[in-house]
This record gives sequence, C-alpha cells and structure tokens, in this order.
Amino acid sequence: MSTTPTFDEEFNLADYFLHDRVREGRGERVAIRFGDRRYSYHAVSERSHGFAASLREHGVRQEQRVLVILPDLPPFAWAIMGTLEGGCVLAMGNPDAPAKDLAYLLEYTRAAALVAVPRVIEALSGAIAGSSHLRAVYVAPDAKSDEDPCAPVALPALEGCAVFSLEEEVNARRPWSEPVRTKRDDVAIWLFTSGSTGHPKAAIHTHRDFAFNTEVFAKGTIAMREDDVTVSIPRLFFGYATGTNLFFPFAVGATAALFSERPTPESLMRAIERYRPTVLTNVPTMIGKLLDHDESLRAKGDAGLDLSCLRFCFSAGEALPPPLLARWTERFAIDVYDGIGSAEMFHIYVSNRPGDIKPGSLGRVVDGYVAKVLPAEAEGPGAPEVGPDEVGVLWVRGDSVALAYFQDRDKSWKTFHGHWCRTGDLFRRDSDGYFWFAGRADEMLKVSGQWVSPIEVEECLLTHEAVLSCALVGFDQGGGMLSTRAYVQLRTGFSAHDALATALQEHVKARLTKHKYPREVVFVDDLPRNDRGKIDRKAIKALSSSRGAP
Repeated sequence: MSTTPTFDEEFNLADYFLHDRVREGRGERVAIRFGDRRYSYHAVSERSHGFAASLREHGVRQEQRVLVILPDLPPFAWAIMGTLEGGCVLAMGNPDAPAKDLAYLLEYTRAAALVAVPRVIEALSGAIAGSSHLRAVYVAPDAKSDEDPCAPVALPALEGCAVFSLEEEVNARRPWSEPVRTKRDDVAIWLFTSGSTGHPKAAIHTHRDFAFNTEVFAKGTIAMREDDVTVSIPRLFFGYATGTNLFFPFAVGATAALFSERPTPESLMRAIERYRPTVLTNVPTMIGKLLDHDESLRAKGDAGLDLSCLRFCFSAGEALPPPLLARWTERFAIDVYDGIGSAEMFHIYVSNRPGDIKPGSLGRVVDGYVAKVLPAEAEGPGAPEVGPDEVGVLWVRGDSVALAYFQDRDKSWKTFHGHWCRTGDLFRRDSDGYFWFAGRADEMLKVSGQWVSPIEVEECLLTHEAVLSCALVGFDQGGGMLSTRAYVQLRTGFSAHDALATALQEHVKARLTKHKYPREVVFVDDLPRNDRGKIDRKAIKALSSSRGAP
C-alpha cells in the first residue's frame, strides 16, 4: 500500500530541488552540463541565491510573477530557482514563439521581471514599453552549445524599465538578509496549457504540487538515480521537460545535460555523443525521425545510431503508436515509459514503468494518484464508472492538482472539482488496470451519423509502412455534412501519389469499421506543431477549412 508523501508547512521548491543537495554534502556533484562546461550544485545554488537577492533589490516582491523566456541554457536553472527562492511566481515561455504570443504572455502574467535573450527582448520592446507592471529586465546571451552561456552581453535601451545583465546580477555580492519564507501551499509556478482552442491559460500551482509528483513518479515509479544524466527533446519551458530534465535529476543529485539548438535527429545525436545520457525525454515524432535517420545511415553503410548509453526513454505529449514502439524496441532494445500528464496536474499520473510495460497502453495509475473513467456527461467525480474497456472521460485525483486557471473561472469550474481534475481525455481501462488513450472528448467527429475517433484512425494509418506522422480532421463538405481528411507525412523513401492515397484508405477500411476511413488523403512535407511539440490541430483545422471540400 502506497504512502502519500507529506511536506512541512514551511516549504520552498528551491530548497527541495537544489539547496538541499548542497546541505547533503553533494555540492560538488555536476548539476548541469552544457557543451564542455560543467556547473556544480554549489555553483547553481550560489547563482540562484544571487538572482533571488537581485529580484528583491530591484523591487520584485513575493508572489509577483517572473517571466522566464530562455532557450535551454544553464541560466534557465538559476533564474527559476532564484525566482522560487524569492517567493515569486514562475511563468515560462517559448523563446521561439511569435512576437504576438510573447507579448500576450507578458501582458497576461503581469510580470514584474522578465528574463530573456536579446532577440526576445527586441521582439517584446513595444510590449515592454507599454507594461505598467514590469520593473526589471534581465538579459542572458543566446548561446549555442559550444559557446559561453555566461558571457558578457550588450544591454538594450528600454523605455521605462531597468535592464541588467543576468550574469552580473547573479554574481554580485550583496549583504545577507533574512530569506523569504514560503508555505507549501503558496503559489509557485504557472504552467500553461497547450492553447489548442485559443490563447493558453495558466494552471496555478503551489510549491507542494511539484514535490509531490517528484516523490511519487520520478522517485517512486521511475526510480531516477544519482548517477543518471538526462537529455530532453522538449524544451525546458514545457512542464514535461521542466520535470524530466531539471526538477527530477536535481531532486536525486543527478545531472541535467542541456543543448540549446533546435532538436533534430542530428543535433540530438551530437548531444547524446557528447553527454552519453542515461535518460532521454522523447516524443513519438522524434522516435520516428530517429528510426528513419538510423535506417538512412545504415543504408549508406554506416553503423547507425549508438544509443547504448540509455537506460530508458520517457514518452508523452501525444500517442505512441504500438508499431512505432515495436520498431524502436526491436532496433535499440531500450524501454520507453509512455505515460500521460497535464499542465493541470504538473506531470505524469498514468504511466508504463520499469518491468511493467504494456505496448499501446499508457500503463497504470501512478501510486499516490487515483484515476477513474467516467461517462462523458458526468458532472462530478462521484458518478459511476464505465465498465472495463468502455470509453469515457478520465478523471484524476492527486496532491499535484492545480488551484484554478488564471482569469477563467468558467473553465476552472468545469475542470477542477476539489481534489479531482476532469482531464477531457477519452480513455478506456482494461480488466488488468491499464489505461488506453482514445482521443480528446472535444475532438470526436460525427460522420454520417456515426462517431469517429481521430486517434483511432491515426493509429491505424501509422501501421502502414509509408506513414511517418498523420492527423485526421473533419471538414464541412457542404450542407452541414461533415467529412474527414487525413494529412499524412511520409517516411523517407516514399513519394506522394494518388495510388498511395487510395492504398491508405483501403488500409483503414480493412482494419476498422468502414465508415471510419478518411474520405480524402492529403500529403504534406510536415505537420504543424505547437510550442510543446504536439500536432497543432487548430492549425490543421484552419488549413482544412481554407481548403474546403474536395
């Protein structure tokens, strides 16, 4: 029987994830690697103290928001740990997002401080000038993995706001002052939803939320170790990677290895060759690209990819099709712990795990959480569950549940029910307790009077040897009649033509109920993705609407 972890009333995540490692005598262990540079826990701790002191000196107070928009650089660590240490509230953004999206984040968070690289500050110059909340802007260099992430940086001239070098501020010697005292239920971090239906909203989380999931998932379920070295394809601003590639390794005294370049098979392999990680945070799309890259190398007579250093991979963010998992394990013999989490719960609450992998499923509920599959019309967690293998909406209970969405009470009431979260994800649970993803409740399509699950059709298409990635959407074919269109990205070595489109339709007809086959197949070079790396269905639907009926 599992024991739910508890935390002292006075509690701070910067202590839990970072400063406690120094107090335990592990200060000289390597916390971060970036290129050929190494940063010890002691060095990260000192820089975090410096940033917390700087925020206070420049008038950023407890509970005010600090917006961090950085690539995957070492300063990311001391910026967020210093923010938490100072009792401020962390919000994170994607440095590669369009300027209008970054401006939305700055306005929405009402940030009192901004930490960013020069290109982001330039893109935000107008929004910075118009902000009535911003008190300080910190600049870090936009370094590549073979450059110095702490190098001197030119400071832009900004109207109405003080500008500082992050490196100079974290290394400044300030008089000691009484540290800010935070409670376990003080607000710590805003995690943003993926924004699939409009602007992303912030799920408001407390300090205990992140520690709870770390204890039950990272330590209890996955068994992260002190000798682990982690590398991630998703970027650190995304809560999935904030956990697996910073919080989780820090919690056990392991090493987070970072690279700031755009993740591609080539840049990822350079990172793996350099760092020899034991844990890789992956996503299904990159799993497919790595396999294709490996096949391409071997076709040229090369040895292919060397992933022998890995103990396991995480996978989340989107469905991992069983055929893709089978290709991966057959080629590399490396376990993939596929699971599901959300911004609303911080991290993963249902997962495959060491010694317990059921291909195609998302595994069992993580100890410390409770999960139910309820009818779509259920208005509360007390409703009767659906039967085994029946599809319903997943509800999750656990101590990492967010308080609410900022500025969205209506959506909060629909999602948060005390200790419970209505995820909006469709699942079925088999008789052995394994959960199987069936799509999103708001993405089901009614075609000719019958329901079609896009995820079911997509998984079927992915069993075809030509398909690398795909997405099924509905479109109005006139007169209010809904039809379906599959957007397909082909694997290397296959070319788009009408005969292949027909073959893919027949492939689905032969394996699913015939009404589920895509009425049209459109080949694309790539599928649009949001800043979390997930297929951007909103963008695909817009593309489909502009295309109209065939």
